[in-house]
Amino acid sequence: MSIIDKCYEYQDAHKVKALGYYPYFRTISSEQDNEVICNGQKMLMMGSNSYLGLTNHPKVKEAAIQALEKYGSGCAGSRFLNGNLDIHMELEEELAKLTGKEAALAFPTGYQANLGCISTMVNRGEYVITDKLDHASIIDGSLLAFGTMLRFNHNDMENLEEILKKIEGKNSLIVVDGIFSMEGDIAFLPQICELAAKYGSSVMVDEAHSLGVLGKTGAGTAEHFDLIDQCDFIMGTFSKSLASVGGFIAADKQVIHYLKHKSRALIFSASMPPASAASVLAALKVMRDEPERREKLWENTNYMLQEFKAMGYDTGLSCTPVVPLHVGEMMTAFGMWKRLGEEGIFINPVVPPAVPPNSCLIRTSFMATHTRAQLDFALDKFRSIGKELNII
Repeated sequence: MSIIDKCYEYQDAHKVKALGYYPYFRTISSEQDNEVICNGQKMLMMGSNSYLGLTNHPKVKEAAIQALEKYGSGCAGSRFLNGNLDIHMELEEELAKLTGKEAALAFPTGYQANLGCISTMVNRGEYVITDKLDHASIIDGSLLAFGTMLRFNHNDMENLEEILKKIEGKNSLIVVDGIFSMEGDIAFLPQICELAAKYGSSVMVDEAHSLGVLGKTGAGTAEHFDLIDQCDFIMGTFSKSLASVGGFIAADKQVIHYLKHKSRALIFSASMPPASAASVLAALKVMRDEPERREKLWENTNYMLQEFKAMGYDTGLSCTPVVPLHVGEMMTAFGMWKRLGEEGIFINPVVPPAVPPNSCLIRTSFMATHTRAQLDFALDKFRSIGKELNII
């Protein structure tokens, strides 16, 4: 036996491929927009996280081009040493303003932002408390921390309070998604902050899917509930509404100073490319200057939620642009993915281990740039295929 034997024993993906139901690593050969070319086929994109539709905005692309010409393609080192550009610092100033915090720190990816913050902040004898449906990067950051991870049932405030009671007097950090990436519902942040204050815990909210979506300026869940001051850490990503790649933590100035000198995920990673930083800066400006994009996003979201429910689809607790269609068995999810793909609709099936057995779903997500004609085209396909597969 060798350590690589497990690689050859793993056959799950091969079996699914042999059946013609492999929905992963699809090849897109066009810009990421409301329509894409996937495996040579033109498809209506209903599986993107580009909620504001900025990946193809001319101002965002031009900013990236100008940064590439000025700074080159990369930084050849970490922020800690030779890769700290003025454009990174400019971006962090804008992120701090957006989130209402004293300072911000940009990481090469959103995943690293969660890893870097949680693993650094939670030490031995301390606790990190996560929602059971939190993103994998939160879970992984918690597992890397020297402290103890505890988990509460999804949005179950009684269960959260039970946990806080047991560790009362100990340092703890509650970490939740603002918008949950598969369910499409929103964290009960007011109740979480109330419990945190009662039991002396700190709060971190992951705004990956809520940045650009919630809040009067698009700053996310904390702004939506007017709880910025009650949230000690605000995390966000650039790969959704902000049309690039990377992530950040916003917090008090001294907290960010500590992370800059203690976070291994930052210190030992090459810094984000200058073109990425420039595109985020441009996207932030567009988000601020074109609030009608967020209004259109919500118009599309509410329309699709209403129509899906009218058809008889189970959309769970979704109340955001992430709208799951609960379909049950894995092969039903794969079958629906395949049939929708044949009809030119790009969506994402979600199957175990991402969800419990027989709780599979089709994850749809909507963009400000979807037209009503595109949405109606999709609804027609969802209606006919849902009936064909006895889902509705």
